Amino acid sequence: MALKQQLQKLATEKNSPCVTISMNTHRTHPDNAQDELTLKNLLSEAEDRVVSEFGKRPVTELLAKIETVGKEIDVNYNLDSLHIFLSNDTQEIIRSNWETSNKGVHISDSFAIRSLIKNYNRSENYLLLLLSQGGVQLYEAINDDVIKEIQNDDFPFSENPHYVSNAKRGSDPKHVDDLVREFLNKVDKALVRVHNDVELKCVVIATEDNYSRLQQVADKPGMYAGYANIDYSNVKTHQIAKQSWVLVKEQQQQRRTQAISDMHEAVAGGKVLTDLQEIYQAAIDGRAELLIVHQDFSQAVVMENERTFVLSEDTATPNTIDDITSIIAWEVISKKGSVIFTSQDEIKDLGEIVLKTRY
Repeated sequence: MALKQQLQKLATEKNSPCVTISMNTHRTHPDNAQDELTLKNLLSEAEDRVVSEFGKRPVTELLAKIETVGKEIDVNYNLDSLHIFLSNDTQEIIRSNWETSNKGVHISDSFAIRSLIKNYNRSENYLLLLLSQGGVQLYEAINDDVIKEIQNDDFPFSENPHYVSNAKRGSDPKHVDDLVREFLNKVDKALVRVHNDVELKCVVIATEDNYSRLQQVADKPGMYAGYANIDYSNVKTHQIAKQSWVLVKEQQQQRRTQAISDMHEAVAGGKVLTDLQEIYQAAIDGRAELLIVHQDFSQAVVMENERTFVLSEDTATPNTIDDITSIIAWEVISKKGSVIFTSQDEIKDLGEIVLKTRY
């Protein structure tokens, strides 16, 4: 199941209780040996808290899952964090390429999906074009991983067919340049057809000269996210994916910085909320355009009704929502707003959680 569908499923489940377990993990041995013990301790904590708060009989199926889920997790396949979602009706195990700041056991009537939202927002689906005059391949990638090669009536291209057939003209740089541009123009038009279908931007692996020419003949220059210099000794799919991901991450950081700047500018227009209760109400009303949360911020609450809550300092208190920012963030996303979790302290000038409203 794709992350977006998993997020949708988990965000909309209401159950009493929903157990979320999040922990940072290790990719390699011997460090990942400690993950098994950490998980065992967290599962034991979850079992004790569920029994204490709900008794055994109403949550028989949930307790059975808590007891057995650890056997389904092979620490040798761990990434940077692990997230387990359990209820009487649900069992989901999700590994993430991102560390989590929301570690521990969370018990509520909904799942603590903050880490998944951060993972979703920081995941990037894009096209990856490997461009050389010796051939052109097009891939679809997510983050630093190629998920498939796109093969259709256009791709892959063989070597540039527009070669110089007249030896005398081979020394004419303008003629050679025109032939290369003609080839790149065909590549661009083929890429536009794919872009129009999948609506993904494209990172190009090419020489600076070829990328510059490609931009000059491009029908839609805006569909190109940028380029990385080709290293002909390292053009395997996993190598070019890691190379392109460096560029994509830099652009994500730039977008987060720009979003913080936009939030500061919106203050003068009276569209910025910093009160947590007001932010929650604007989010559920569909008025949220942009939510920015500092990654270190969380707040437990007890709901009074559908629109108001009181702050809580003890997450073990019955009916406590461990972190209201999970619910707020999902309300914003589900109503077509944007959410950013950031470690940049510039946002703290306004607050640790701030919301720009549409009106």
